[in-house]
Amino acid sequence: MGAPGEKILIPLEGTSNRIFGTDRVSTRTWAVRAGALLAVLVLVGALILVGIRGLGYWLEVDDPLEHARAVVVLGGHWPFRAMEAASIYQCRWAPEVWVTTAVHSAEEQALNRLGLQVVGADAYERAVLERLGVPAAAIRILNERVRNTVDEIQLVSRELGRINADRVILVTSKAHSRRVRTTWRAVVGDSPRGIVRYASEDPYDPDRWWRRTPDALAVSREVFGLMNVWAGFPVRPAP
Repeated sequence: MGAPGEKILIPLEGTSNRIFGTDRVSTRTWAVRAGALLAVLVLVGALILVGIRGLGYWLEVDDPLEHARAVVVLGGHWPFRAMEAASIYQCRWAPEVWVTTAVHSAEEQALNRLGLQVVGADAYERAVLERLGVPAAAIRILNERVRNTVDEIQLVSRELGRINADRVILVTSKAHSRRVRTTWRAVVGDSPRGIVRYASEDPYDPDRWWRRTPDALAVSREVFGLMNVWAGFPVRPAP
């Protein structure tokens, strides 16, 4: 017994059980919610991973080959594009190989001012084509200098119109192929036809493109390039 005047608190029957039971229910509820949140995060992460991986593959397009007036080696990423063009030529899909010529870069212009000879990519592409069995007479260098893909497509389209040809095979790199097709359709339309092929030996890896700097840069450039096409070419190259 307590001292005189001391209050004695008698717990009501079942009170502590209800309190501890509530704590247990609350803990279970938070555990369930945390598990559900974790599952959602895992699902979202998986979907993002699938989307990122799918983006790498989505950029690749490879149209069925058809007989055409020429195979065009679009500028850049040599020697792989020239190698693919030589293979297409050897299979007799076209009687000529055209090579575009890029404008001189700021670095090349600086070298020219210093009196140093600059060998353009078109010279290397011609050498690759000849090494792989394309006769010199079948190689045509398009001398009008171009700045970007739009310039290349406009130039090729004009040449096709000049010789009254209805189709051409455009050889590019894997990640660039969708933008080439999209740009051709936006600039030229369906006639004459542009058949887009990518270089089979291009080392681009669509399955793990984010793990290699060159592939990551290529994907970023192509995504922004496609956005520019869809928006009507608001971003233009420097003159």
